[in-house]
Amino acid sequence: MNPRSHRLPVIPQRQEGMRQRVLESFAALFESQTRSSLFAASITELTQSVRAEILQGLQASIGQVEGLPMSDAQRVELTRGLDRAVARCERLDKTLELLVGERRRQLGNNSRDLQQVMLEFNRVSKDLAGTLIEKDLLERQSRVLETIVLSHEKVTQWKAFVQEVLLGFHAFFPFDVFFIAFSEDNALSLYIYYMGEYPEEVKTSARHKLSRDMIEHLDLPSDVPLDIEEFQVVRNRNRKAVDANNIRMITVPVPDMDSSNLSGLLGIAYASLDRLTPQESSVIHSILAVMVMVVGSSKALSRTLSELEYYSTHDPLTGLPNRRYFNEMLGYELGRSERHAHEFSILMLDLDDFKDVNDTYGHPRGDMVLQQVAEKMRTVMRRGDLATRIGGDEFAIILVETGLEGAMVVAEKLRTELRQMSFEGDDGKIFHVTTSIGIVAYPNDANSLTDLMAGVDIGLYRAKELGKDTIGTFESVKDRVHASRLTRDYAEKLRVSLREKRVVPYFQTIFDCRTGQPFAYETLARIIEPDGTTLSAGAFIETIEKYGLGRDLDRTIIEQAFAAARERLDTPDTPPFRLFINLSAQEIQGRGILGYAEQLCAKLDIPPNVIVFEILERDAIGDMTHMRKFLSDLRKKGFLFALDDFGSGYNSFHYLRELTFDYVKIDGAFVKNIVKSKVDRTLVRNLTRLCQELGILTIAEFVESEDILDELRSMGVDYAQGFHLSMPVSQMA
Repeated sequence: MNPRSHRLPVIPQRQEGMRQRVLESFAALFESQTRSSLFAASITELTQSVRAEILQGLQASIGQVEGLPMSDAQRVELTRGLDRAVARCERLDKTLELLVGERRRQLGNNSRDLQQVMLEFNRVSKDLAGTLIEKDLLERQSRVLETIVLSHEKVTQWKAFVQEVLLGFHAFFPFDVFFIAFSEDNALSLYIYYMGEYPEEVKTSARHKLSRDMIEHLDLPSDVPLDIEEFQVVRNRNRKAVDANNIRMITVPVPDMDSSNLSGLLGIAYASLDRLTPQESSVIHSILAVMVMVVGSSKALSRTLSELEYYSTHDPLTGLPNRRYFNEMLGYELGRSERHAHEFSILMLDLDDFKDVNDTYGHPRGDMVLQQVAEKMRTVMRRGDLATRIGGDEFAIILVETGLEGAMVVAEKLRTELRQMSFEGDDGKIFHVTTSIGIVAYPNDANSLTDLMAGVDIGLYRAKELGKDTIGTFESVKDRVHASRLTRDYAEKLRVSLREKRVVPYFQTIFDCRTGQPFAYETLARIIEPDGTTLSAGAFIETIEKYGLGRDLDRTIIEQAFAAARERLDTPDTPPFRLFINLSAQEIQGRGILGYAEQLCAKLDIPPNVIVFEILERDAIGDMTHMRKFLSDLRKKGFLFALDDFGSGYNSFHYLRELTFDYVKIDGAFVKNIVKSKVDRTLVRNLTRLCQELGILTIAEFVESEDILDELRSMGVDYAQGFHLSMPVSQMA
């Protein structure tokens, strides 16, 4: 029986709309499934990497035992202990394999279950519509839907995935041309897929007439610029006698939603010379509705993954590889040099007094300096050498097949050229920067990753100790100088300032992005010099951490900030506000800071929920066990908690699973570049969206222009702070 001879009424529009909405939900579930799979894969990779590092370290320790001065009995006992640790690591590896296998099985089952539910829904919707679409048509529809399954491999190669889906679609519902339209960079990107060999007049019609028909169906301007990319999907199907005017199209636009969620997808179109029954048209329309979501989601995920993959190994400001990539390549170079008996050297560069540049000329000018320094490094490096940015103003270079003598030549050239560079501030004044450089050479100075990094740090330390703007080698400091006179002077200077009560709080206002009204105040420590000048306590941050002065500094600031909060509360008609106070990493180790704050709140009659304690992301994860206990105690006492510099670490999403926050402060290094950096804008938007879904309020730092503020508002960021909005002042405004 001809399957098209038995005609049935088309599914009612209301039923069709319901089915489309449910299918969109299924597409979202498939996308969520894929994200979960990617997250699990990342966690597995990280776990395996850490286990391998531990195992490598244990095995290296076993080899070093032979050279230790001890008795044979002690050596045997120590070796046995290390062997047992190695065995436990190997058992852990097997356990991990079982867990990963079980996770994959569960993901597979979930995918099959979701797919089965989607197919079941299609069958039920047909029954509810009161139609009896013939068995052959329903089977063809089901088989097409079965081919539309997202996976990590398909997402990363989304163009090939689309062609794979079209081949499956074409096998059950033959068609001639397929169109996909994306809005990109103020133009329309049109992908045209030919399902066979067609004469040039058909392709010309597809490029002009059919594409314009699709644009009209999508309610787009007729003169919109077109960027067309063509693909031939089927090679063994010839259509020579074709009247292009007889090709019929079914166009499905993106539903009423933000098309940016689907990577700018506007719609898709199915074009065929064959006549379709109403039932076939209805089924094809429903399949196209699914494809809209799947194609858009796959491209959006592909783009996001590409950007995240790039950012995971590169610094967004300078474009240089980052610390993670440096560590990976250093391990590779060490292995290569061991195998081929090559030398190589590492240079560690630190811009001298770079914080002064940021403080004097502003962070945008400081960023410009970093970018130009990175560009200069690129011009000096040979092909094959690796220049990276591993920290704020720190750079590291791997010089392949280069010994100490050659490294000294490169370092001196870099130091000289950087010293000769000039920069201009906003006021037109010219300034310069100098660079201290540490050098370590393999294998003469060290022959392991740990020793190489320790050696180059010592060389850099030596260069700083010699007065900066110089070069220090590991050879010159084998006595391992433990501290410089300058650092000790800073420590004594801070102690005197604390004792003389010259450490005071300043307050920077945090504004509500929606209303523009003040919402809170961040407390910042300042040091008043005897001559009246004001210094940021951040200038002494290394001294604070090294000499354990964080506890005294925190308590001094808390006492004065609480007194200022009490005065603010006593001011008539004062609206509600929050007071953010930074804590050092030392205070989460059970030193009683919360008890001290609780006593002050009781003494001054300050509600604890006015106070928001703030900890840097890098400090929050230093000891996760203590962090959990600290947060538990904090909440019991009624205080709130904010995570500072959110997004600066590689495990930010992991922290959200392990800890609960009231606020997260998005790392200002991303925020200040969102207008000019697509990567930073994407990261801030995704971090904001993630926090919104988890019910966490977001605060953007380093808001330095109205354009940045407008972009943050459009993303839905809750609060903002920065020099554009408010400078730190001695009293709450």
